[in-house]
Formats: sequence, C-alpha cells, structure tokens
Amino acid sequence: MKHRERVLMALDHQQPDRCPMQISFTPEFALRLRQHLGLAAAGHNPHGGGNTYQLERELGQDLLLTSVCWANSYYQSDRDYVDEWGVGWKVIGYETPFGQGHYTEMTGHPLADDNAIHAYHAPDPLRPGLYQDAAWTLREFKEEYWIVGVTVTTIFETAWALRGYEQLLTDLVAAPDTAEAILEIPFRYHLAAARRLVEMGVDMIWVGDDVGGQTGMIISPALWRRMFKPKWAEFFATLKNLNPDLKIAYHSDGAIEPIIPDFIEIGLDVLNPVQPLCMDPARLKKAYGNRLCFWGSIDEQQTLPFGTPQEVEREVQTRLETIGKEGGLIIGPTHHVQLDTPLENFQAMLRAITRKPTI
Repeated sequence: MKHRERVLMALDHQQPDRCPMQISFTPEFALRLRQHLGLAAAGHNPHGGGNTYQLERELGQDLLLTSVCWANSYYQSDRDYVDEWGVGWKVIGYETPFGQGHYTEMTGHPLADDNAIHAYHAPDPLRPGLYQDAAWTLREFKEEYWIVGVTVTTIFETAWALRGYEQLLTDLVAAPDTAEAILEIPFRYHLAAARRLVEMGVDMIWVGDDVGGQTGMIISPALWRRMFKPKWAEFFATLKNLNPDLKIAYHSDGAIEPIIPDFIEIGLDVLNPVQPLCMDPARLKKAYGNRLCFWGSIDEQQTLPFGTPQEVEREVQTRLETIGKEGGLIIGPTHHVQLDTPLENFQAMLRAITRKPTI
C-alpha cells in the first residue's frame, strides 16, 4: 500500500494495512539517528522547512511536512539572533545522557510598545522563495506520500511572540481592540501562506496554537470562542472553498477538550497531538471518533524518554487498539522526539507501529 493510500484510508475511518505514522525530531536527535543508520549528516528543521526527507523515508513514515510559517524561526542558529519578524532569540544549552543539545528562548518582542503596533509590517507571505521547498516536495513525492502544508503557530503563538506572552494575555481581557489588531497580523500571514500551499496541491494543512495547559486551558473557553473561533472558522472555510477534499489538522498541546466540539462544528478533520497525560485518547475516540480523526497520542513526557522499551511497545499497542480502532489515527509522538530519548525506546515504538524488525 502506498503511504498516501494508507493515510487516506485512516482519515476515512477505515483500517489500513497498518496505522499511518508521522514522527518529528529535534535537530540533535535527528543527527544521532542518522549516525545510527549510517546516513550522511544533514540539517534538520522539525517543522519541515528545508528537509531532504531522507530520514523520514528511511523510517517508512507516511506523511511529509513542508512548512511556511513563523515556526520556521525556531532552531535557526546555534547563536543568538533576531528573526525576520523582529523577534529576538537566545540559545540555551542542555545536557542529556546522550549528548548536548540546545533550544531557543525569546528575548525581544517587536510589538511590546503600543506605539509599534500600527507601524509594524509583517514579512511578505507570498514571496516566491518561501514556496520552493513545497514545490520540490510536491514534485518529488506527491504520488507516494501524503503531503502536509504546515502553517502552525498560526494566530495566538505568533501574536504573543510579537507582543510578549503576559502582555497579550492581558490585552485579550483588558484591551481586546489592541489584541485584535495584533492577532490579525499572523492570522492574515498564515492564511495567505495556507491558501498558496493549497493552490499548489498539498493534501492537508496543519495549523495550530498551544492554548492548553497540563490540566486545563490557558484561555477560558468563552474567551477563546469570542476572540479565536471566528478566525478559525474563516480560516477553515477559506481553504475548503479552494479544495473541498482538503483535510485540516489543528495542533494544541495540553488539555483543550472544552473546545473540541467547537472545532468539529467549524470543519476540523484531525486533532493533534492528543497528549495522553492531559486528555485520555480512548475517551476522546469514544466521544468524537465518528466526527474527528486524531494524530499523535504516544506520550513524549514520560513513556518515550523515561520508560522501558516494553512500556513503549505496550503504549503503542494500547493506542492501536483504542484510538486507532477502525481507523481515524495517524500515530506518532506528541512532540518532536528529544535528545534524551534512548534509541532502544525509539526502536521499540517504530517496531510496534510498523511490525518490522528493529532499525
């Protein structure tokens, strides 16, 4: 079965030959995995920008990601920098039993000052260079793989990067007109990018913003419905008017069950990443599985980095027998695989999904 056929069956709530999978990695884990597989070193952006997909294809993944979004600003450098949106970043190192890695934290927000908001100009979302990777990916792999156009950090996350996290949360309540002006900037940018990717022929658009914490939402459902739901409704309708067969996936970490029915109402097809320590995947399947598909569900907080290979295999099997029963699941970790993950655990996950010998 072709990779794209496998995904299509699952999204049609049918049981394919095996559950389709998608796995992303931090750059450091990707390098470690390449070394293990004897592949040449190559740069790796987990959001899908500029990838060769050699690693994804070697592992037998079913989806390939091509990204045009502010999230591509992550992992840009091993030194401090300012991205094209004007957001400042610093590099933070960390140690694991398997080597040293780094991540980036924001240090500057170009719209922190109210006076900067109306004079701000976002990058041009339609400049041709942004879509060279997508054009290459579609040309080379469309026949075999399910191609996902990525425009994550779509509204809220880019907006708070521009404004500052605490200040934007304050604005949403105390200065909604100011918040609306800031939200509009990434909303229009990512909608334009998503439109272009749909016109080019991607199979799915993956959007998202983290609005959930470990035990509940970080924005009240009522506030989310007032400030964000209309934007998502417009976003989804615009894309599906371009291509009624398009699938749309939404990402949010954390516990966001109160707004899942709202997303179904406005046309969402796939929910990602379904963190099992925040929401019970089996219960979500029972509640929404006839109207929604799921993507993720393998625990990246405890099981994959800190469990045993046997525990990893058991968790995969549990997901396949519950949230993956009768289709409706793209299985994979709930975040990029981190450098602290033992290769034995990664291999156990892959083996349990593909039913093939260890890589």
